[in-house]
Amino acid sequence: MGPAYPARKLAVVSDVESEKRALRAELRERRRIRTSTQSSDDSAALTGHLTALATGLGANSLAAYLSMPDEPDTRPFLRWTAEQGLRVLLPVSRDDGLLDWAPYDGQEEDADILGMPTPTSQLLGPIAINDVDLILVPAAAVDRAGMRMGWGRGYFDKTLGSMENCPPVYAVIFDDELVDAVPRERHDMPVDGVVTPGGIVTF
Repeated sequence: MGPAYPARKLAVVSDVESEKRALRAELRERRRIRTSTQSSDDSAALTGHLTALATGLGANSLAAYLSMPDEPDTRPFLRWTAEQGLRVLLPVSRDDGLLDWAPYDGQEEDADILGMPTPTSQLLGPIAINDVDLILVPAAAVDRAGMRMGWGRGYFDKTLGSMENCPPVYAVIFDDELVDAVPRERHDMPVDGVVTPGGIVTF
């Protein structure tokens, strides 16, 4: 009877992974079909809320990311941080599943091993993020208890899980990606809130 337990556990994990894959596919399609008008309106609103969050928390340094075309647009906010003289670190994916960090300088961009946009500034190690006042992370969806579902690679879960004194963490998503519940696995890390074009929600 002993072998039945690990077999059952694997089946449960497989079910959760299948749920996640299906939900991610649905969310990717929703993002893909957003109109240019929606995207423009959402970008302006999102920038205002991100600015209000950083200002309200008194953040002098933060970790963020350069958005991809289908993601909520973080780039106008990053330009604002540069104008304000804030220190911003952006992630660079590594082969070992960790993230290096590089300062945002508003200059040329490159791509990391996953094809994600990154700055070409000096590369810092994984512990550089330990000194920031606010962390903004991408997400596929977040539920109303604060559980974040990412895109399946686990980079941010690993980063957040390794931090001893983690500052506030907010996921940046579209309004309809704040949902009642998301499939959850043991390694998934929660966030403290979300920023959407519709506003800021703190859990």
